[in-house]
Amino acid sequence: MKKATLKDVAREAGVGTATVERVINGRGGVTEKTAQRVARAVRKLNYGIRDSEMHRSALRIEVILVRPDSSFFASLNHAFERMSASLDRSIILHRTFVRENDPVAMARHIANSTLRRSALIICAQDDPLVTRALREVQESGVAVVQIVTRCDDGGLPYVGIDNYAAGRTAAYYMAGMLSTRAGSFVSICHSGTYNGHRDRTRGFSDFMAAGQSSKHHFSHTILGQDDELRIAETLGEALHRDQDIIGVYSAGGGDEGVAVVLQQWAKRREIFWVGHELTEKKRRYLQSGLMNICIDQTPEVQARRSVDIILHKLGVIRTEVVADPIRFLTITAENV
Repeated sequence: MKKATLKDVAREAGVGTATVERVINGRGGVTEKTAQRVARAVRKLNYGIRDSEMHRSALRIEVILVRPDSSFFASLNHAFERMSASLDRSIILHRTFVRENDPVAMARHIANSTLRRSALIICAQDDPLVTRALREVQESGVAVVQIVTRCDDGGLPYVGIDNYAAGRTAAYYMAGMLSTRAGSFVSICHSGTYNGHRDRTRGFSDFMAAGQSSKHHFSHTILGQDDELRIAETLGEALHRDQDIIGVYSAGGGDEGVAVVLQQWAKRREIFWVGHELTEKKRRYLQSGLMNICIDQTPEVQARRSVDIILHKLGVIRTEVVADPIRFLTITAENV
């Protein structure tokens, strides 16, 4: 096979030979985006220069998350933090938290980040402003991956579980394990602004609507905005109002509010509870019998997969990354 030349690299990268020479010898004057194109061309053509010998400006990957106070996003943040320590020094993971219920601020940050980033990993609510900003950033050459929940209609790569399947799984277990009791089920989610929560709730209600269980029916969805006090108040009211409720599905966060209410009702009515995301408190809920099933979406795996996809897009790794949904875990008191 003919050995690649400087001209071959320039042709592959779509730049001049002088630009390739500047990147290889680290003489500056080249944008980060162009330097990355040259680096990818060098690797693809096996030009014969090691990465350690070639100047390459740092690849900055910004990770945008919400709600650092929540147990799930704290776990996801720590996963990215641990991963950052294991990456090559030329790859920098910069974690940013943006206020959850402000799509204008989220879109503005996406479009006007102060970082010179090469890529963006993001978890955000589904909003037209956010979607438009993400597409514009991607068109500018920044690699984009959505994590945990989709922000758009599927045009951008997504790393996460199949949330619709998770909702159906919750209903499947709840109906099956309550097969000897008749009654109604309720679900709790954030507010409808997160695609993932909508998919979970839709999967849960679709399973029930399909007539999978003649003894049970889906009552309604409580929009709790992952706020423990609000969820405790609205769930308590629902249990007082509807004596037929025997199952609760928490599709989002705020499970401390659910736990408080179910502990209060423990002596009056046995209620089957399915929730999401395994934490130390939920381990105790499972072990005590307060919670029956916890569906965990393995944040460590999601963080690793999202970074691998970005590194593949940037040409740092050549191996194709699996695009299948992340497998979620079904955890009970027997395997917690």
